[in-house]
Amino acid sequence: MTIEAIPGGGFVASGRESVDLVRMAALKGAMRLEMHGLKRRGGSVFSVVKKEFNLKGSKEAVFEAFLKIMAEKEKAFFEKRASPEV
Repeated sequence: MTIEAIPGGGFVASGRESVDLVRMAALKGAMRLEMHGLKRRGGSVFSVVKKEFNLKGSKEAVFEAFLKIMAEKEKAFFEKRASPEV
């Protein structure tokens, strides 16, 4: 459950929660690009996010709801990480 910085500008995410957060950050970036008109092969990033997170609505509404979900997961992750291990 860590995200470690690597000299040279990279990082390593280990553990399910860390990998999920990194994936969500990638989805967020892809959604922003798609909102600005960038297209990709296959299905839309929004269709992936709608299906995976059970969201409905316009691109803007889905994006805002996704940001709220991501913020909640980040908060839980960092609170858990900051609490002392017992």
